[in-house]
Amino acid sequence: MNEEELLQLYGLEPNGIHRESIRELLQLEIENRKSEDNEVLKLLCIMLFCIGNVEDTGLIWQAKRKNQDTGSYIDVQLLCGAGYEETLSYLEDTDGEQAHEELQYLRQCEPYDFIDFSKEGWVSDYKQYYGV
Repeated sequence: MNEEELLQLYGLEPNGIHRESIRELLQLEIENRKSEDNEVLKLLCIMLFCIGNVEDTGLIWQAKRKNQDTGSYIDVQLLCGAGYEETLSYLEDTDGEQAHEELQYLRQCEPYDFIDFSKEGWVSDYKQYYGV
């Protein structure tokens, strides 16, 4: 599935009832080692960001960490669809190395990437980017 098909099927700001389907598609993209185009991966992360479930931060983190390119391509702000403070609290309460690494990364990025962070602002920018 490409970006146009995804946008047609779910929209940039999908209804929460599609969350599991989007999560499954993202997991497949993360596991697809042959994919060199990260647009679908990024769009699926944006969709989960828009839904705003704090538990999706771990899956978005996996997408960001898929390879060196996705590390730069997936905006750090996409990890915080539920809000920056909410995401930090969630990660602090979550066991495991992945949660710890993501938490440290977010804290390192805070002074640069989360000044005046606004989910609405980011969604607006993505709407312009995708022309929706």
